[in-house]
Amino acid sequence: MDKGAEYYRCFLNGDREALVEIIRIYRDGMILFAESIVNDITIAEEVVQEVFIKLVVKKTKYSEKSSFKTWLYTICRNTAIDFLRKIKRRREADTDELCDLADETDLEQDYIKEEQCRIVHRAMKRLRIDYCQVLQLIYIEGFDNSAAASVMKKSNRQIENLIYRAKKALKSELEKEGVVYEKL
Repeated sequence: MDKGAEYYRCFLNGDREALVEIIRIYRDGMILFAESIVNDITIAEEVVQEVFIKLVVKKTKYSEKSSFKTWLYTICRNTAIDFLRKIKRRREADTDELCDLADETDLEQDYIKEEQCRIVHRAMKRLRIDYCQVLQLIYIEGFDNSAAASVMKKSNRQIENLIYRAKKALKSELEKEGVVYEKL
């Protein structure tokens, strides 16, 4: 059992500090993941807040069929899709650009990393939503293929194909900006 599941069990047994730990561990990654779905960092933060509210209010049962992280990210994905449906009904669309800033002391390295991050995020935003999601889950969040498949409700083979196509599409988008990444 992973730490998240252990903390969640403690929370269900009345330990409020366990919820604080769950939020501390998963919040930032979930915001980035939700942002890849809704394309708005403010809405992504609301989505993640809603996920944690659901945990507190509904005290949703974790069945341990998958890892706690996979289960939590699936709730996040579903909540983000619900938010998109609400926005679509209201016909509101708002996008922001997100960049994960580096915490290095060297200003030049910070600037280079920040610029690379912006370029990659800009390129990812031009990808199909499922490409962006699979790259986010696999390479940023560290999910394995089966966990990503579970979150995205796809088969392992579909995830492998998505990863291949997403990397190819990202490479193409980066080349349009004059960036060449040999790792892709």
